[in-house]
Amino acid sequence: MNFFAPKKASSELTGEKGMDEGSSGFLAEVWDWMKSVVIALFIVILIHQYGFHLSTVKGSSMKPTLEEGEWLFINKAARYTGTPQRGDIIVVKEPEGIETDHPYLVKRVVAVAGDEVTIRQGKLFINGDEMQEAYTDSPIEDGRFDPYTVQKGCLFVMGDNRHRQASYDSRSFGAVSVDQVEGRADLIVWPLKNFREL
Repeated sequence: MNFFAPKKASSELTGEKGMDEGSSGFLAEVWDWMKSVVIALFIVILIHQYGFHLSTVKGSSMKPTLEEGEWLFINKAARYTGTPQRGDIIVVKEPEGIETDHPYLVKRVVAVAGDEVTIRQGKLFINGDEMQEAYTDSPIEDGRFDPYTVQKGCLFVMGDNRHRQASYDSRSFGAVSVDQVEGRADLIVWPLKNFREL
């Protein structure tokens, strides 16, 4: 029998130590949770900036291909994997000096750097060749467009809606810089009945 057993510290008798451990455990859990949220937000921002995002179609300039209210899957990584090609549907920043509620345009690339664009008798000609544009539903109704050569590092874009004054595009503001491209529209994702690759 040991009569000389050491006394327990007062903190052990009152349970203070257990309370401290509980508090620090809670703080550690909150800290872990906050780190997870910050990391998740960082990943979301990276994906949105360099990967992809969803964008809603506004207006009728891309009819009959796109309808107002449809959601598009915008491939932003396409900006870093090569220059957009003829036929691609892209999202571009509106040219500077234009005040609008919608700072981005959805248009189709019809000509790239070095191409000569001409419009006559309601038809689009690139480098003298008439383009067969199955995605349109009417001739170009805005009249003649004199030969225009697309500068280096630029793209000539048009809406698929070729009715009179239906699309505000490179015929009005000229070719757009590749640097203005936000991404390429690859899919219609909503409504589901319209889901398809572009």
